Amino acid sequence: MIRAESINKSFADVRVLKDINFYADKGEVISIVGASGAGKSTLLRILGSLSKPDSGRVEIDGTDIYSLSGNKLSDFRNRKIGFVFQFHHLLPEFTALENVFIPALIAGSRHKEASERAASLLKELGLGHRLSHKPSELSGGEQQRVAIARAIINNPSVLFADEPSGNLDSKTKKEIHKLFFDLRDKYGQTVIIVTHDKELAAMSDKTLEMKDGIFLL
Repeated sequence: MIRAESINKSFADVRVLKDINFYADKGEVISIVGASGAGKSTLLRILGSLSKPDSGRVEIDGTDIYSLSGNKLSDFRNRKIGFVFQFHHLLPEFTALENVFIPALIAGSRHKEASERAASLLKELGLGHRLSHKPSELSGGEQQRVAIARAIINNPSVLFADEPSGNLDSKTKKEIHKLFFDLRDKYGQTVIIVTHDKELAAMSDKTLEMKDGIFLL
């Protein structure tokens, strides 16, 4: 599902990623761990098409993503890739339901279809009673569930998560961790997670450790 080869990235004179190779199969959950500054989030952004490498190649589901440009890359990202971040990035002026269905509207779904799909996902994630609530009216765990529903509204092939439980209490953290695996089992998505959480890493199909811009063997 994901093939990345010879990925290099520098910021000014600091080489952050050094000839990284990365592969993930369909339906695989992979955690990337390591100290802060190891290059984990930079790699995740490159794999997810949010940041271009200085050199190297990334394929997702057979498409060389950096051969695409402009609207084609944006369209591919919207259809094939979902993102979950530590700080949710929900739009504060919109309800939970609206936050979730906006990517579906961008992808061309009709309003009624997008709204019904969003409501179904939120109910599935235990938020059926929160559809009309805005982010400020939701707990941290509820906001993250909304963010996850938003990430999967278009049935992406790949879900990228950057410290998805970093701001949550221990009980909510466990619920969110389990949710990623439940979604993988139901929808067959490939899930790549950057995390400092040892429990989450231990649950994964594979754990890769980064240090100073390379994977440790």
